[in-house]
Amino acid sequence: MNIFYHLGRYFLLMKRAFGKPEKMAIFRDRIFEEIYNLGIGSLGIVAIISIFIGAVITIQSAFSFENPLIPLYSVGVAVRDSMILEFSPAIVSLILAGKIGSSIASEIGTMKVSEQVDALEIMGINSAGYLILPKIVAAVLFNPILIIFSMFLGILGGYIFGVLTGVVSDYEYVFGITYQFKPYNVTYALIKAAVFAFIMASVPAYHGYYTRGGALEVGRSSTKGVVYSAILILTFDLILTQMLLA
Repeated sequence: MNIFYHLGRYFLLMKRAFGKPEKMAIFRDRIFEEIYNLGIGSLGIVAIISIFIGAVITIQSAFSFENPLIPLYSVGVAVRDSMILEFSPAIVSLILAGKIGSSIASEIGTMKVSEQVDALEIMGINSAGYLILPKIVAAVLFNPILIIFSMFLGILGGYIFGVLTGVVSDYEYVFGITYQFKPYNVTYALIKAAVFAFIMASVPAYHGYYTRGGALEVGRSSTKGVVYSAILILTFDLILTQMLLA
């Protein structure tokens, strides 16, 4: 029954968080601040991960496609579809859930145990809306951009390392990434990116908001936020794949 307790409390918190902001100017500024902190601050790690994932997929695919009956341009097809359908939206989101989720949970948790959240409530400010909603909006707006960035760099990384290592020629790789391309796959990936962004922002915020105790509990809330975000991202990855591709 504990799961129903947390589900109910989570949805009640989201209802509070999505209330009308007191001042739209402050709300807008908070969104831009969170976009910088959560989104732009994640560009570096997304770039590094995507380039090397694309390189690894290229080399592994070339090794697996040694059969002369399989055309070598299949390497480009494999890299393109792997990055767009799964690695960029799901794997990168999982990594960002660890980075962003721990940051959100620890920030809100620290404010909770230091009674800053109570101070906001005393001043008549909807603390859930002020602290949580800008993070959710920023994540949902910027995560699809990060995922597109990841797709591009993953395919580019595969091209660079594939050509440098000699496992595939530039012509075969470029032909492969354009062969029978389906634009809907990108739409599917962006839908997943938006859903995962909501999860990675709201779940850690929930755990941080209801932190009780001191620094030790803040750390536990941060851990719980990351773990449950990862589980929910994998769960919704399966659900959305079944709904949108099956």
